[in-house]
Amino acid sequence: MSTERELLPTATARRTRAAVGQLLRPRRGLALGGLAVLVAATAIGLLTAPLLGHIVDLVARGSTDFTLPVAGLAAVALARGAANAWGLALVSRLGEEMLADARERFVERALGLPLEQVEKAGSGDLTARVTTDVAVIAKSVREALPELGRSVLTIVLTLGALAILDWRFLLAALLATPIQLWTVRWYVRRAVPLYAAQRVAGGALQHQLLDTVGGARTVRAFRLSADHVGRVRGRSQEAVNLALRGIRLMTRFFSRLNLAEYVGLSAVLAAGFWLVGSGAATIGTATAAALYFHSLFNPVNAALALVDDAQAATASLARIVGVSDLEGERETGDGAAPAGASVKAAAVGHAYVTGHDVLSDVDLDLGDGERVALVGASGAGKTTLAKLIAGIHRPTRGSISLGGVSLDELGPAATRRTVALISQEVHVFAGPLADDLRLARPGATDEDLRAALARVGATAWVEALPSGLSTVVGEGAHRLTVTQAQQLALARLVLADPPIAILDEATAEAGSAGARALETAAGRALEGRTGLVVAHRLTQAAGADRIVVLDAGRVVETGTHDQLVAAGGRYADLWRAWSGTRS
Repeated sequence: MSTERELLPTATARRTRAAVGQLLRPRRGLALGGLAVLVAATAIGLLTAPLLGHIVDLVARGSTDFTLPVAGLAAVALARGAANAWGLALVSRLGEEMLADARERFVERALGLPLEQVEKAGSGDLTARVTTDVAVIAKSVREALPELGRSVLTIVLTLGALAILDWRFLLAALLATPIQLWTVRWYVRRAVPLYAAQRVAGGALQHQLLDTVGGARTVRAFRLSADHVGRVRGRSQEAVNLALRGIRLMTRFFSRLNLAEYVGLSAVLAAGFWLVGSGAATIGTATAAALYFHSLFNPVNAALALVDDAQAATASLARIVGVSDLEGERETGDGAAPAGASVKAAAVGHAYVTGHDVLSDVDLDLGDGERVALVGASGAGKTTLAKLIAGIHRPTRGSISLGGVSLDELGPAATRRTVALISQEVHVFAGPLADDLRLARPGATDEDLRAALARVGATAWVEALPSGLSTVVGEGAHRLTVTQAQQLALARLVLADPPIAILDEATAEAGSAGARALETAAGRALEGRTGLVVAHRLTQAAGADRIVVLDAGRVVETGTHDQLVAAGGRYADLWRAWSGTRS
């Protein structure tokens, strides 16, 4: 297979801005209210400089009556603090509500994506978006957005105050602007592609870690540890190199901002010296102008520094919007109901990469209620065939029908109702055990849950849990064993009650004793439905109604256990290797 992944899409800058507008539109009142309060808080704060300038003029005239200006400074501090807190609270609420909507839309779309598309992108790509990217946006919403809004307002109103003192102070302060604008433009051109590359590298690293850790047993069994460690090291080094490039970029960014501060302050002080010398301004006015410009250092640097956070958040938001805009699975057929529980694959071929067939001309027929075991060496195409029948992938060639209706006619939703796939990778959702079971049938009663558990032989260990069905299981809570997790998956199958079930090596991860218990549980879960069992243990195959042997993507044998052993072919070789008998 190709190592290149088909990453999920990233939205364009225009589409990302439109998405922000869509999120903001229903909250315009909240946005305007927060803006108005922050404007008031900033305007109140600007009274500090002229009050200090007035004190300087009083000192210059030899007066010591500072009571009113000092009281004014105290009142300004209290009023500004209260208004600022209120305004930031409104802006934070606005950001949190918008983030919640964006996150919910993303999760809804992600859950509705075709599994084939997710698999092509790799689990790391989607995982990085739902974790790292959402975290970056959340941090910006909670910290950067309120600070950026306050900084921009302070800059605008302070420049206005400088103009009121004397327009020449404003001109002097604006000498720093060309340097600042050039710095931002220089930075943005380099930051946007850099942060996009960092997100992709982070997704690739997560994908490699998931592959390596999730397949740890296989990696050790085939002595691939050194190779996988090398892959992780390579992905990690790529992420580190990009992070160091980002740090160097930020260092150069701030050095240019320091130059702008020096130029601007020097110009304001020179203007003040000239205006005071010519009698056009008092010492207090010049002091207020210098204080105004000095007070711009923090908001200007904060606003420009937040360009860094804004670029990171924009890159992450574009990846979130890219997934949110994807169309989920659509019903391509008319939803015709299957006329039974048969399975038919006719001349099925499949290739993940053009020219490299995994399956070739596979014909497979399962009658209503028949249980068929699919066996073959690793890489024979068993799991691929199982996924094709379950509708996860579309065959490159040939056709598949369930109950006499093709998968195209059934559509994704009807296919999921008709056939269920249980693999060896079982996820236990965090929460009460009863809630986990009810994912398969939301309206199930406790009696229904106990009946399903009893059918797969899980009653004893469930009753032994601290709170029975109410016990919280999953990550950070009561951890289930491999055998218990698989029994839970089989109990979900019983509750969902699809007419067709596929078990893809569902006992492979359990030990010998656990495998025997799971084989019994699987047999009982398949009662009354058509079953296709991808057999990891040939004892499962021996008990099936019929066995189909795959080799290099082709069906090479089919028959009962006794027939195939007597035939002395591929299955007989596998059985002898499994059981230790001699021909």
